[in-house]
Amino acid sequence: MTQGTTDLAAERDRVLAELKALEDPRIRAVNQKHGDDHAVNLTELRAIAKRLKARPDLARELWAEGGTAARLLAILLLRPSHCALEELDAMLRQAGTPKVHDWLVNYLALKGPHREQLRERWFADPDPVIASAGWALTSDRVVKSPEGIDQSALLDRIEAEMTDAPERLQWAMNTCLAQIGITNPALRARARDIGERLGVLRDYPTPPNCTSPFAPIWIDEMVRRAGTR
Repeated sequence: MTQGTTDLAAERDRVLAELKALEDPRIRAVNQKHGDDHAVNLTELRAIAKRLKARPDLARELWAEGGTAARLLAILLLRPSHCALEELDAMLRQAGTPKVHDWLVNYLALKGPHREQLRERWFADPDPVIASAGWALTSDRVVKSPEGIDQSALLDRIEAEMTDAPERLQWAMNTCLAQIGITNPALRARARDIGERLGVLRDYPTPPNCTSPFAPIWIDEMVRRAGTR
């Protein structure tokens, strides 16, 4: 083992000890209700990342440890340009918890040079968790660069599959449904109709002053806001 490797391992261990010291069982209890298991306040975790700055070498060491807090920190220490396509694909399959999955997609895959290749690969994956990442990237395409995306075909898939899809995939499909309705006037009525008939997330508890994720309400509200600008 070289001196550099030894120093990096020692730094990794110090950071892991710092994360361990920040664990709060009350935070873990709240997160477990949402399928996550980390016990570190995310503001404190972000403060560590801000101090360490971009560190792909340390990030990969932390990711290899496998803990949720360590992997969240690893994502913050990486930049999209640091990650090859195959590395990001492997990381998504190792993500384990919803928060790690979401951060990986939004902070690295979505902003990196491989986003379209990953979108196509993940969208077609038989694993519904991996497919949900593909749908998330597809929703981004619908909003930002819809050219070349067959939105009618997406609505066909959503209409046929969303009701029985597992939760994470269902949520991602519903987001895509809403974004099509919001951004594509020609398909807005069909998107609203699909949302009404399927009823997915119709009764989702929504805090005051927040927009319901039920697609028809979401579509109408965002269109209304755009019309008042």
